[in-house]
Amino acid sequence: MKKIINTKKAPAPIGPYSQAVLSGNTLYTSGQIALNPETMELVLDDIKTETKQVMENMKAVLEAADMTFDNVIKTSIFISDMNNFAQINEVYGSYFNEDTAPARETVEVANLPKFVNVEISMIAVM
Repeated sequence: MKKIINTKKAPAPIGPYSQAVLSGNTLYTSGQIALNPETMELVLDDIKTETKQVMENMKAVLEAADMTFDNVIKTSIFISDMNNFAQINEVYGSYFNEDTAPARETVEVANLPKFVNVEISMIAVM
């Protein structure tokens, strides 16, 4: 059985998908980009600010499922330029305890939705 997770504290989906789906005790999130959930405007001031908005959106989705970043077991990070990796990693890392950080892959891609610089998805368990 699956439960759709949706919160107004994260950007509304801009297509036929849910913010997250809870199946059993496992949460599968859709990728988040740097959309401000209140205005639905992109936050692209710089790569650190953009990444922070992505992580805050993800935090809101996790909280809607009664979870935190401590519940995350796997993340996928898609970036448009590997030269931004260190700055993205710095912001991303501030949300996790390094000793218990989740598994992760980071992949450079040609394009992302709305031509943003970073998109992150997660899998979490209760």
